Amino acid sequence: MSPDSTLGQTISDNAIRFPDQPAYVSAGSVLTHGRLRIDAATIATALSARGIRRQDRIAVLDRNTLDFARVQAAGQLSGIVVATINFRLAAPEIVNIMADAAPRVLFYGAEYEDMIADVREELPEVELFVRMGAPDRPATPGVLNLDALLAELAEDPPYEARPDDIACLIYTSGTTGKPKGCILGQHEMHRLALTMNGEMRSGSADKILLCMPMFHVGAMAMALGIHARGGGAVLHEAFDPAHVLATAADEQITVLHLAPTMLAEVVAAARHDAATLKTVRTVVYSAAPITSTALAAALETMPNVNFMNLYGQTEVITSGLPPELHRTADTDADARRLRSVGYPFPGTRVRIVTDSGDDADPGHPGEITVRCEAMFRGYWNDSVRTAEVLRDGWCHTGDIGVVDDGLLFLVDRKKDVVISGGENIYSLEVENALATHPGIEECAVIGTPDPRWGEAVTAVIVPAADSHVDETEIRTFVKTRLAGYKCPRKMYFVPDLPTLSNGKIDKKALRATYSIRE
Repeated sequence: MSPDSTLGQTISDNAIRFPDQPAYVSAGSVLTHGRLRIDAATIATALSARGIRRQDRIAVLDRNTLDFARVQAAGQLSGIVVATINFRLAAPEIVNIMADAAPRVLFYGAEYEDMIADVREELPEVELFVRMGAPDRPATPGVLNLDALLAELAEDPPYEARPDDIACLIYTSGTTGKPKGCILGQHEMHRLALTMNGEMRSGSADKILLCMPMFHVGAMAMALGIHARGGGAVLHEAFDPAHVLATAADEQITVLHLAPTMLAEVVAAARHDAATLKTVRTVVYSAAPITSTALAAALETMPNVNFMNLYGQTEVITSGLPPELHRTADTDADARRLRSVGYPFPGTRVRIVTDSGDDADPGHPGEITVRCEAMFRGYWNDSVRTAEVLRDGWCHTGDIGVVDDGLLFLVDRKKDVVISGGENIYSLEVENALATHPGIEECAVIGTPDPRWGEAVTAVIVPAADSHVDETEIRTFVKTRLAGYKCPRKMYFVPDLPTLSNGKIDKKALRATYSIRE
């Protein structure tokens, strides 16, 4: 493939070279590479017949399903921009994203039909609603079934993607409550696919199991990486360790992509049935480093498996801890290397800079900045934040790190973000939701260590005078405003919050206090 190839070219190449091999598998249903291209071309052609053109925007809201994959492939093939929406979000959050992306078409899974019906009047930018996953259910007024579009068979798309096209908009939480739509281009995503393929060392015979949602760049990159050489992806709509083991055996999975918390649960489930994982040769984990104890348990269960950690964010996937550094944790130096996020990927440059933008002294922490061909292009409709993050060709990650012997170590997160179960949750977003409760005078949200989730969203709350709010009431309240996973898992009620000399809440003191509590 040419360095200037597109994701659509990969789809077409695979349809020629591996037409009968699976591109995607879900619940026993197989979508071959040949069929994927036909379905993608058909969807793009049907959209073109309804006035949608190259670089127009569509949105997709669904779990990891074959229909999600079809719609995504239609955009990749034709140059239509696909905005992926987190299906865990609450209705008001989805409305905000839709208002920002302004897609002309919304594809949504049947399970979200009631929610979409409730907010439809708040989506004036959407000209066409397409329901997926319920072919036998009569279409509601103003809604098409995806099967109706697929019946308009076409062998070729009406137009083809170009390397400089925008491929997708992936939305991340914003610290101010405004969603951030990361612009990812065809060229950049193609480069990312080749990088991931090289790191996984995968070929046409490989199959990856994806439990993490494909609206995230991580799982999307894994699918693109496995497809870069004609492999296939097996999709799970939700994570269940027993289901992972059964699928690994039935589908002869060779690559797993999991968050460390998921990996620990799979390892625990496999202790008495390790044979189910006998075909697995690579485990890619992301969202957090792995502990020495967790790695030892994983290596005991899967002694011949290569483990690799990925570090990055939607804006840029930066580095990986290679398999050879996972093989031993016998010494303090070995254990320390495991706490790193590995080496920058080939073609990726990392600088550690001071607040003034100068290179930090060797061994001293500073902000991690990254430059590579697989970087995002900026934030949709947000030139101010784009200028803050992209400066002189470098992506300023907001993470604090240090480089030691070529390895990149995370020291702290400049952005006030909690990473829980692999999801980025911005404290201010949760604080803003809590602050609308009449029984709360003041609050602060932090992340505290959690053995299962990595970090738990923790709220420290000052109740309003004469208020008798409790945890149950607050959780119920927040869930009407935010996705369930953003709701505080832990709450502490206090008479006041510690402050700094400038009057700001002292979150460092809060973390020190509540990180050691049960």
